[in-house]
Amino acid sequence: MKYQQFLPPAHLKSYIRYFWMLEHEGDSQSVGTLSPLADGCPGIIFQHRSEGIFYHDSGKHFPEIFLYGQTITPLDIKVRGKFKTLGVCFYPSALKSIFRFHASELTDSCVDLSLLIRRVTEPLLNARRASEQIDFLSAEIYKLVVGKNAKVDHAIEYALSKMVKSGGNVVLKNLQKDMQLSERGFQRRFDQQVGISPKLFARVCRFQASLTQLKNNAYTNLSDIAFDNGYADQSHFIRSFKEFAGFSPFEFQKRQLADNFSAA
Repeated sequence: MKYQQFLPPAHLKSYIRYFWMLEHEGDSQSVGTLSPLADGCPGIIFQHRSEGIFYHDSGKHFPEIFLYGQTITPLDIKVRGKFKTLGVCFYPSALKSIFRFHASELTDSCVDLSLLIRRVTEPLLNARRASEQIDFLSAEIYKLVVGKNAKVDHAIEYALSKMVKSGGNVVLKNLQKDMQLSERGFQRRFDQQVGISPKLFARVCRFQASLTQLKNNAYTNLSDIAFDNGYADQSHFIRSFKEFAGFSPFEFQKRQLADNFSAA
């Protein structure tokens, strides 16, 4: 499995964390599984049909290119044979600021991007290199930013920054006071901009911090990770990890990880 990340153009750095490409060679009879991990960010996935078709366990196909929201519930995306996938990882509030979605509408869900951007698929299919695909998508996203007069909610961005930097270990009531919002107002704004509650986003940040520690082998035993990331104990950490990843930390080493996707 080959995974690459690409930086967005300077004029989109406030909205896009990075572009990514994932390639996997498999025989025509093998079935692979791609599992998004909760990372607090919405995104776009484009899968060239000639390179494999993504589908649910139910057999229903995903759109060729789709926009997705917060991924909280573990999901297995199946593909037969090889696949070559291009993706966009946005910052948490992009669904509201760029696409004008109430972000919770796409939590654990997706929408066919071709319904939102006309003639988006053909240029991507015709592009020969990843750089050409990224340039095209960047241009289309920038049109939305300009055309919809995309605006950032600075209060929510402040809260997001504090939560991410602390690995989810932040006192939410203090954030609410800093933003001069009522508890209900904070919840409502966060739900609209991000798609989940502040408490759940903080839990996702904690999961991501623990996942990074696992990836970097920066621990002696799992209780170290639980302690370092503010979990009550090792059992709470394992339970939370499995809730967001769909597998336990013990199964972590058995899987191939590409940033916030696991493959099996």
